[in-house]
Amino acid sequence: MFTFAHLKKGGVYIMLIIPIKDGENIDRALKRYKRKFDKTGTVRQLRARTAFIKPSVTNRIKIQKAAYIQNMRDNLES
Repeated sequence: MFTFAHLKKGGVYIMLIIPIKDGENIDRALKRYKRKFDKTGTVRQLRARTAFIKPSVTNRIKIQKAAYIQNMRDNLES
C-alpha cells in the first residue's frame, strides 16, 4: 500500500492511500497515485498562493471564463 503526500484540507491533514492489488504493476499504482494527487489540486493551490491577485482581477477572470463557455455552448447549438 502506498501512502504519500500529506495534504491539508480544511485545517486537517489528510493522507493519500493507494491500495495495491495482488500482482499489480508498480507503474500502474504510481499512475493512480498521480491522478489522485492531481485531483486534490494541491499544486494548483500552492502556485496560486505564490502571488497575491486582487479580488477584482479574479472576478474579471471568472466573468471571462463564463463568457467563453457560454460562447462555446452557443456555437455548438447553432
